[in-house]
Amino acid sequence: MSVIEHDRYYRDRSDLRLEERAALNYDHPDSLETDLMVSHVAALRRGEAVDVPTYDFARYARRAQVDRLETRRAVIVEGILIFTDAALRDLMDVKVFVDTDDDTRFIRRLQRDVAERGRTLESVVEQYLATVKPMHLEFVEPSKRYADIIIPRGGHNAVAIDMLLTLVRSLAA
Repeated sequence: MSVIEHDRYYRDRSDLRLEERAALNYDHPDSLETDLMVSHVAALRRGEAVDVPTYDFARYARRAQVDRLETRRAVIVEGILIFTDAALRDLMDVKVFVDTDDDTRFIRRLQRDVAERGRTLESVVEQYLATVKPMHLEFVEPSKRYADIIIPRGGHNAVAIDMLLTLVRSLAA
C-alpha cells in the first residue's frame, strides 16, 4: 500500500518571515495545497508514481526535497481535513473517520509537536486554543458525515475494524 499524508501539502509560504509563517492558521483547509494532492492521488490511481512534497514543521516551510511515491494496489490518504474537499473525496473508494476525543487529540498533538516539531508547551496550547479546536469544530467534525466507516472513540467498533482488516488483507493477497 502507498500512504500519502495531507500534512505534506501545506502551502509553501517561504515568502514570509518565520514569525509571520508561525502566526498563520495551519488548521484551516486553505492552508493546504489540496488541489496538488488531488492530482497526485489521481495519478497514483492511474498507476503513476508521484513526487510528494516534504514539509519542515520547525521552519513552517516546504523543503526543496520531494519524496518519490510509487503506486501500489491501494492508496491510503491520511489527514484530518481530507473529507473537506469534494474532489479528493471523489477519489476515495472507502472513507474512514477515526473519531477521537478532545483530550486524546490534544495530548497526541502536544507530544508530537514538542518532540518532532520543536514547539514549546506554551505554543502548542496557544495554537490549540486559537486555531486547532475552532477549526476542528468548523471543518473536521462536520466532515465525518462523508465517512463510510466511523471508528468511534477508543476504537470500539469491532465490525468496522473487521471490515477494514478484511479489505486490507484482500488487497495484500
